[in-house]
Formats: sequence, C-alpha cells, structure tokens
Amino acid sequence: MQKLLNRVQAANSLLCVGLDPVGDDAQVARRLGEVVDQTSEYAAAFKPNLAFFLSRENGVQLLRETVQRVPEGIPVILDGKFGDIANTADHYARFAYDIIGADGVTVNPYMGDDAIVPFARPGKLVFALAKTSNKPAHSLQDVALTRGGSLSDCAATIARKLDEAHGGIGLVVGATNAEAVARMRALCPEQWFLVPGVGAQGGDLAATLRAGLRPDGSGLLINTSRALWQAEDAAAAARELVEQMHQLRPMAV
Repeated sequence: MQKLLNRVQAANSLLCVGLDPVGDDAQVARRLGEVVDQTSEYAAAFKPNLAFFLSRENGVQLLRETVQRVPEGIPVILDGKFGDIANTADHYARFAYDIIGADGVTVNPYMGDDAIVPFARPGKLVFALAKTSNKPAHSLQDVALTRGGSLSDCAATIARKLDEAHGGIGLVVGATNAEAVARMRALCPEQWFLVPGVGAQGGDLAATLRAGLRPDGSGLLINTSRALWQAEDAAAAARELVEQMHQLRPMAV
C-alpha cells in the first residue's frame, strides 16, 4: 500500500493502465512494450489481465517480461480474480507474487476470508470483488440478505474488516453504477477501490469520482484498458485521461 501511495503522489495520478493484450504474438509483444513505456509517466499502477496472457502459448513468460518492464516504483496488480482457498490459494499467491512478481492481485471473495487472507502478504495489495461493472440478469451481488443489505455489501464489509486486521485490502467496484460506488464508499470510507468500467463499458468518469473519492481526493484507481491499447499515441491518451481527472477531482471533492 505504501508503494501505491508513493506512486500516486509522485505521478499525481489515479490512472491504472489495464493490459488486456489482443492480436497475434508478435503484435502483442511489441504493443505491450509500447504501452508500458508510453504510459509509465502517467500510471499510478498497471493491471495485466491474466486471462489474456494464459490464452497464449508463451503467456506466462510474456507476462513476466511485461511486469519486469514496468519501471520500479509503479505497482503491478495481477487481475486474476483468484477465488480458491487453503493450499490452492497459497499456490496462486506464490504464482502471482513469487513467479510473476506482482505487487497485488484481484480476488473473488465468494468463499469468504479463506479466499482473501492467503494473498494478504505484508507489502502486497489485494482487491476483493464487491460490486463489479457487468450487468447480468441474475446477479448474486444484488441478492438481498435477511439481515439487510446485499451480498455485495457483505463482501465489502468483510474486506473492510480484513483490511483492519491485515492491511492492504481494497475493493473492486465498477464505474457503471455511480450509486453503487457511493454505497461502497459509505460502507468502506478508508479503503482503496480499483475501478474498471470507465470508457468502453460506459462508466461515467465524473460521476465515479464524485461518488467514490475520499475527502483527501484519493482512494480510487481508475482503470482504463482498451482506450489506451487502441490509441495511436498511448502517451497522449494517458495524459488526456489524467488531465480530465485533475479537472474533475476538485469538483468531486
């Protein structure tokens, strides 16, 4: 968490650069290097999506090389949405941290504490899925509990309590529902949120910042993937996003 805080302050940025590589192997290897190099100046963090690498024959090696290319001091969050428990979760954590070299992960908290704690190593970041950006017809996240609130509220509360005990645990909260972002912030006033869904998925940046920023103007990592990957000039696209956030943050706070 301290690494993230240092980077956010140094770069004056809340931008998380998502890496969801598409194309043939030669194109992907070249483009990954370009995007990392061109956006590093503006990135508060990088978030490689594990599935986009594992679907390639050389995916693990490519992922390791990509993480190694990220400049020192910028956190890398491996988006694997890991969700198992016990020794299986331990092995996933070894893969993410010891083999790949990530600074953090995303996890699916469906099985509770046992799916989160194995990843909560000292100095590592864990973002637990709470209210995601998809809109399924039958969402478990929206199921109402007899004791009040929804399953997503319960997931957020569990993550908050684990953060109090272990540190470094935040939430994944989608930008496609600003009211949900505000509700998560009310439940978890201090935690960091990793926020996908701005851009291609339709999330509104201004509404998200207004709903989710902490009083100190931080607490959100706004992830953008396709807009940067597809940009002719990734550096210019990243700079534009950061400038938009700078313009909106005072209004939001």
